[in-house]
Amino acid sequence: MESESNKSKQRLEVSDILRKSVMIYLGNLNFIIFTFLTSLPLFCIMVYFEIYLQEILVETSNIFSLRYRLSTPYGHSLHLIEIFNKDYFLKLILLGFIYIVPLYVLEFVSAVVTVDLASKLHSREKKMTLKEMFETPFGLSKLRGSFVTSIYVLFLTTTHQLGLFMAFAKVLRMYLEGSAVWNMSLVISVLEGIYGIDALTVSAYFSRGCHRRGLFLMLIFFAWGHLVRLLCYHIGGYEQGNATFVQVGLFCMVNPLKWVVCIIYFHDCKERKFEKITDEESGKDVKNDS
Repeated sequence: MESESNKSKQRLEVSDILRKSVMIYLGNLNFIIFTFLTSLPLFCIMVYFEIYLQEILVETSNIFSLRYRLSTPYGHSLHLIEIFNKDYFLKLILLGFIYIVPLYVLEFVSAVVTVDLASKLHSREKKMTLKEMFETPFGLSKLRGSFVTSIYVLFLTTTHQLGLFMAFAKVLRMYLEGSAVWNMSLVISVLEGIYGIDALTVSAYFSRGCHRRGLFLMLIFFAWGHLVRLLCYHIGGYEQGNATFVQVGLFCMVNPLKWVVCIIYFHDCKERKFEKITDEESGKDVKNDS
């Protein structure tokens, strides 16, 4: 009995969280079909976004290559400024609009639906049918509250991504550790009904001492997303529609798994925190996890 108790208190490592998440994700074919169907709008807008993004990246590369090849900088610098102001700048505005409005809203809806359903599958022993999944109610007040939390997450994510251009290694670590906290806050909003700053505060509290695990978990999905994007860019995916479809398809296939991972990570952090409080109250020595 004591060994079972000790086993239940054993902290999940990164590999344990991933293995458990994959079992939940792949263990129910209906869940895979459901996430595929609910991700179709996100898939369509992401294909357009990725093609547009890669075209801008190519144009950016060409502009800077031209700048270094100019033999008469003064005369051509004005030409470059005109390109940035009239054409390039407008494209950046449109790209930012696509990212913030349709893309982010669809990604938010997909995340909330996935988290809510995956949590129900995790807590139930009986598998749900596809019909039951679509008929599962989701409160409007919870959706509004979770969206408030997602606005904070969007702001924190965007500011840290901009910081990557200035101090890549250090800011990348901060970004990945923060991503684990921010994603957990959205999970908390969906599952616990805590929103906004309160959700971020609770998430930061539960994840205290678990930053290393959160970092490695987020690094896996960060690396996956950017790897498939770079491969698509390298082969000219913006010119070959099939490559972009494959890239976005791979992202949409793995994205629900990321949210299942966040659920498992949240439950484990929460259990560790409560056990630590119990041990401290009983006078036991407690070491911080990492």
